[in-house]
Amino acid sequence: MLTRKQHELLMFIHERIKETGVSPSFDEMKEALDLASKSGIHRLITALEERGFLRRLPHRARALEVVKLPQQATTTAPPKGRSPFKPQLVEAGQGGPGVAANDVRDLPVLGKIAAGTPIEAIQQERDRLPVPESMLGAGEHFVLEVQGDSMLNAGILDGDYVVIRRTDAATSGDIVVALVMGEEATLKRLRKKGASIALEAANPAYETRIFGPDQVQVQGRLVGLIRRYH
Repeated sequence: MLTRKQHELLMFIHERIKETGVSPSFDEMKEALDLASKSGIHRLITALEERGFLRRLPHRARALEVVKLPQQATTTAPPKGRSPFKPQLVEAGQGGPGVAANDVRDLPVLGKIAAGTPIEAIQQERDRLPVPESMLGAGEHFVLEVQGDSMLNAGILDGDYVVIRRTDAATSGDIVVALVMGEEATLKRLRKKGASIALEAANPAYETRIFGPDQVQVQGRLVGLIRRYH
């Protein structure tokens, strides 16, 4: 699911490459989407790149490649009556398996999370997942499916399920679900830099995004990870 602006930009780039063989300039994209600054274009391109719709081609000016269009992104549902996966439990910040506890809590799976995910996409429960109490502790929790590789070097892979403790507070260095500009959600490492807030990817292919303190709201903090092995 893309935001309206993400969809508009992706289709504009696709049509321009099809017509001319090269991607449009940032000025052309800004004008086409009627945005006030190029920073908005940078934000949209990063979101589309992290979600697998665009690819930046190195060592070439104005080099963007459309990897897929929205109608090509499909989701395969598990067969009825079967669990969608056999979970491998991994504690946040570690690469090895955790130990499942006997006591579990059923948590809501609220959708997929990636840079630029529309906030409404993670507000609707689509499934329930049993999670060991030993991973949770006190408080309200929910689960999101990770889409993309922007947190690869933090051990969070495409298709993983992240367990999030709902909170609006975080310390610098925490991996959080952040609401950006009141309209999109992303999973990133939060850094406080003076009066600014940085949202860092754990993959050098993606740029750090800097925002004012009133532009980012923490929705929750990562406490655990569940991985499916096929």
